[in-house]
Amino acid sequence: MKFLNKLLISIVLLTLLSAFLPGCSNLHKIRANNRHSLNFLSVGMTKQEVLEVMGTITLQAIGETITNPYRTEMHRLGGHYFEVILYYTDLKSQGSTITDDELTPIIMKDGRLDGWGWSYWNNAISKYEVRMR
Repeated sequence: MKFLNKLLISIVLLTLLSAFLPGCSNLHKIRANNRHSLNFLSVGMTKQEVLEVMGTITLQAIGETITNPYRTEMHRLGGHYFEVILYYTDLKSQGSTITDDELTPIIMKDGRLDGWGWSYWNNAISKYEVRMR
């Protein structure tokens, strides 16, 4: 009887675990694909070209929807329009919430790709005195 109970519990646990593993695998794939796609960006690309390179898929994983791009922000400063397109590229913590440090910013200035990455964006913030909310 004890053996059957342990077996039943093991089967239930394995079934539950296997239900979550594909989501983790999908999240890993989307991060890896996004990191790989960054290698094909070139300064001066249009937004449409950037989106074609980076992709625009939506993924369901473990009850969470991951969109590509994950988020966008708009800023206007000194006659320039900045659009920051953020893609999910890294896993920094095991929590269910995706944090800013797990995203990579792609910076469009006046409709053209100006640069990408946190170092680039932080330099642009300083250079153009962008006020973050």
